[in-house]
Amino acid sequence: MSMASHAWSLVLTLALTALVLPQMASANSDGDALDALHHGLIDPDNVLQSWDPTLVNPCTWIRITCNQDNRVTRVELFRNHIQGTIPSELGNLNNLISLNLGFNNISGSIPPTLGNLKSLVFLRLNDNQLTGRVPSEIPSLPNLKVL
Repeated sequence: MSMASHAWSLVLTLALTALVLPQMASANSDGDALDALHHGLIDPDNVLQSWDPTLVNPCTWIRITCNQDNRVTRVELFRNHIQGTIPSELGNLNNLISLNLGFNNISGSIPPTLGNLKSLVFLRLNDNQLTGRVPSEIPSLPNLKVL
């Protein structure tokens, strides 16, 4: 292979890396947030058994929906008998539209970091064992329609 071919191959590799790496980093940050949720929960029915943090992104996990950029838009874990707490890391899911944790046995307080979810339209936490007040950051979310 000529020197020009090697140079062209290197340029192409770098260009593809520049395009793919930001998406992978974003997807991994979403996966990290969901992994924190997974580790904070007790899942007696093994609903979350597909949640594998070694995957590039969590879009193949059950009860997770992603957009075309592989960013998490929905977490639907209602009526699954799960127990545990809501981690502050969920506030890092920047593209989250719907978070439905209703009708479980989740305890503790609602993290104020959920107020970072500017795209959130639907938040259901009812029928859990949550304590304390709803953080003031949450009702003031610009797109929130259902709380």
